[in-house]
Amino acid sequence: MLDITVVILTYNEELHIQRCIENANIFAKEVILIDSFSNDKTIEIATTLGAKVFQHRWENNHAKQLNWGLQNLLFSTKWILRLDADEYLMPELIEEITQTIDSQPDNITGIIFKRRHIFMDRWMKRGTYPVKLLRLFQYKKAICEQRWMDEHIQLLEGISIEFKHDMVDHNLNNLDHFIAKHTGYSIREAIDLLDLEYNISGNSDDLNLGRQAASKRKRKRQYAKQPIFWRSFAYFVYRYFFRLGFLEGKEGFLWHFFQGWWYRTLVDVNILEIKRACGSDREKIIDYIEKSYSIQL
Repeated sequence: MLDITVVILTYNEELHIQRCIENANIFAKEVILIDSFSNDKTIEIATTLGAKVFQHRWENNHAKQLNWGLQNLLFSTKWILRLDADEYLMPELIEEITQTIDSQPDNITGIIFKRRHIFMDRWMKRGTYPVKLLRLFQYKKAICEQRWMDEHIQLLEGISIEFKHDMVDHNLNNLDHFIAKHTGYSIREAIDLLDLEYNISGNSDDLNLGRQAASKRKRKRQYAKQPIFWRSFAYFVYRYFFRLGFLEGKEGFLWHFFQGWWYRTLVDVNILEIKRACGSDREKIIDYIEKSYSIQL
């Protein structure tokens, strides 16, 4: 086994957790779940497969949940791999990690993977692929930046490199679940865009995110400056036509329509409602979000 602990954030993930842990057990020395008090079979399945489970109250924020684990749990391995329950590594990536991780110089503290999305059982090769994410990092040399969406692993020291092969995001739930999940995400994304405009969280963007994440954040700032509603339509056109998403058939249309246009339009609806109620008053926006959505900024 490699000197890696896989950390998985979970809540009612009985549909995915066996696949995720079995994949991690191929290469990782240890698998840890940070669970938000699941009431399905998630914990039973995980413990049966040898994973350790720690429970912590969900605070409506992935970064807080992960950072709680990094700061409060003891890890016996040099490396930590952060996964969602519906994610797993391709065999080629596992082989790449196995062959190279022990020979990395000490200043390499983070590894970036390419993530492919499987939607309605089809790989969305065109339109958004590859999404590049820093997911493997040295213990005590990284934290998760505090954002409501699009949070990245922040290296506290060292640099990151990119591996060639893919991890996979393959959610097995139906389209109703996908829509409900993104409806919930939409207010968090709205808060994140408002934060870029008004700095409502007070967080600094002066982070060691690496070139890929910094470039992505720069594009997001540019997106935030564009007119609402027009920007979501333009983003869909870019993905679906210019990035050739239309070649992925009916599944590709649904992926780019719902995830690229509908979802981002819903985000803009939330922003419109907040701005109508609060104008550009930063304190009013913070108070409105806390009272209307029970989200403490």
